[in-house]
Amino acid sequence: MRPIDLLFPEPIRGRAAVGLLLLRLYAGLALMQHGKGKIANPFHWMDGAPSHPPGFLQALAALSEFGGGLALVLGLLTPVACFGIACTMAFAAYMHISRGDPFVGRGASFEPALGYLVTAVLLALAGPGVYSLDAPLGAKLRVRR
Repeated sequence: MRPIDLLFPEPIRGRAAVGLLLLRLYAGLALMQHGKGKIANPFHWMDGAPSHPPGFLQALAALSEFGGGLALVLGLLTPVACFGIACTMAFAAYMHISRGDPFVGRGASFEPALGYLVTAVLLALAGPGVYSLDAPLGAKLRVRR
């Protein structure tokens, strides 16, 4: 497998591509909404937490939520965006689990973080589909080789 195929896999077509588009739009817009407040104060949005991570990790998380969400909506550099989202959501799920939060609960739970983690892994493995900016970009790069 060539490195270009890892970043721009052959796009999925047909009905599955519509499903990937809907999943990308839903998850991307939701992640942008979650990251909107964080990106406004990227180095200090978790400072109120008892044991908050360093500022640069807070900024990476804010960028992965907001910027990764935007990348999912556009279907642009999807594997890179999914990597950032997966790392952030794995840490978020770990934090909730270590506090004893339930899988599904009325207050805090690790369900949303785990859902976004699974979504990021699925999109990283399947690719964004033909209805994405990655599809024509990948096609152009494959033709050049």
